[in-house]
Amino acid sequence: MSAEALRTKGSQSPLADSSEKPTRRRTRRDYIVAGTAIAVITALALGLGLGLPLGLSLHHSDDSAASGNDSTGPLVQSQDASAFVMNMSLVNEPITTRFYNWTLEERTGAPDGVQKPMLVVNGMYPGPTIEANEGDRIVVNVTNMMSNATAIHWHGLFQRGTNYYDGTASITQCGIPPGESMVYNYTLEDWVGSTWWHAHYSTQYTDGLTGALIVHGKNESVPSYDGDLVIQMADLYHLFSPVELELYFTPNGLEGTPGNEPVPDGGTINGIGQWDSNNSSFSNFTLEANKTYRLRLINTGSFVSMIFSVDSHILTVIEADGTAVEPFDVSSVSVAVAQRYSVLLRTNQTAGAYWMRADLDQSAFTYDNPATNPNILGIIRYGVNDSAMPDVSLVNNPPNLPDGSPDSLDTSDLVPADGDAAPDPTFHTYFTISMQYPASGASNYLSFFLAFINSTSWTPLVNQSSLFSQIAKGASDGSADFDDDTQLVTTVNEVSVVQMIIDNLDDGDHPFHLHGHKFWIMGGGDGRYQGEAVNNTKPMLRDTMIIPAYTWTILRFQADNPGYWAFHCHIQWHMAAGLLFQFNVLPSQSSQFDIPQYMIDQCSRG
Repeated sequence: MSAEALRTKGSQSPLADSSEKPTRRRTRRDYIVAGTAIAVITALALGLGLGLPLGLSLHHSDDSAASGNDSTGPLVQSQDASAFVMNMSLVNEPITTRFYNWTLEERTGAPDGVQKPMLVVNGMYPGPTIEANEGDRIVVNVTNMMSNATAIHWHGLFQRGTNYYDGTASITQCGIPPGESMVYNYTLEDWVGSTWWHAHYSTQYTDGLTGALIVHGKNESVPSYDGDLVIQMADLYHLFSPVELELYFTPNGLEGTPGNEPVPDGGTINGIGQWDSNNSSFSNFTLEANKTYRLRLINTGSFVSMIFSVDSHILTVIEADGTAVEPFDVSSVSVAVAQRYSVLLRTNQTAGAYWMRADLDQSAFTYDNPATNPNILGIIRYGVNDSAMPDVSLVNNPPNLPDGSPDSLDTSDLVPADGDAAPDPTFHTYFTISMQYPASGASNYLSFFLAFINSTSWTPLVNQSSLFSQIAKGASDGSADFDDDTQLVTTVNEVSVVQMIIDNLDDGDHPFHLHGHKFWIMGGGDGRYQGEAVNNTKPMLRDTMIIPAYTWTILRFQADNPGYWAFHCHIQWHMAAGLLFQFNVLPSQSSQFDIPQYMIDQCSRG
């Protein structure tokens, strides 16, 4: 589609010259939810028990509590408690190869007590945790027993020399066909910290194909701590994601407004949520008093940011997206979709049980779903027995921290612990973000409300991938020939420092993720970019950031990692609508990749 054929909001709204930002669909509504209090009261009546040794406990609902109602076939199981308690001594082990066997299948689950169709690994939600050391080799044999093809992406990892194992369907592979297997085999080089893995095929991960991926390193520049815990937070939909996607693409939009994203029904903490009185369990840890714990916060959700806090406790931020940061205190942390933060929690308050909160950021909701439970609860306790519960009267009335306590996380306070100035750019690219109907001459005009980068709305290639197409054509200059105009590819033929100037012309925030690299955040501001200066004093380095509505952003990264790398919005509905483009870095090198033949053969069967 040509730029002239598009009717962008940006051309209608001279943002750089106006302080008033036009609004298409974003409204903030109040949500009254009684279900959380009901579930809490029920849980208090039941009393949760069962402890783990060494001062650590994590409790999940059993099958009867979580199932909600009868169902045929095996149900999704809660993760074993040990999956969320990391091994503090692992970092001292020698470099090794770690093997995993995963079976992906369709099951019925009930993370918040309401039964729903799910896609899971080895029958569990969340899926298996990968815990390893920097330098380890990871070998994962993935068998797809689902109805559709799939691919698994290892979020944030560099995959240097193994771009074809990045796990991005239609870009670095075609996908694993139903009934077939694939082995991902890569090394954890030059990467330490907290991340996750997830399906990267349509909206599959919305239905449960997610899990934590933790990489320890002896030289990580973070303060010491006594315990290491993973906390995965996610919004939750009771409908199967293909149904939600069909609703999203409803002509004229959900609730009559184009672009309205489906509002979640609730959420989970480590796979457990509460909805109405259907579930009486909480994800909860029993810790030791007067210790310091690292909490690795991961938003594995599909749409909204999750706001994490622990009643009566201050948190210390020490890591963001695998980058150690200069420590600073906060009262809460807003974690955008696909982002990760590590915070330190000190168990130095009065012995007791405290609510751990993961609240859905309702500012992203565009219509009222009265059934939504936006306040997801867990429990942290210490100095008391495993059955102790927090005060139910605090469920909807969290206590205030003392005067002078820190505010919520402000991302402008993030400073890399080992940071320095970013190198000067040698390659420049500019693009706009917009969401709109295609041109009036398009066949699907007024059918799908799509997302665009410049004038391109991405559609996945069918039975092909960008990387495989380039190799098949012997195109060492990156000139792979695609048969349609749905692929926007920027080719970087030489090692370069790429600077992206981005104008977000949309009225929504977009959490963008760059595969295979981290980027420096050089600056941003309201309206369109007008040549403003950047800040090159220890700019933050990460792989996922929010590009706010009606703003400009400048990002910079070292393009020295051969392969096709996606840069996309991580809101599942937006990526399905086309909000993705690709960097083709050093094609002369990626054209020499030795791709396993069976991966190429799978293209015809996907």
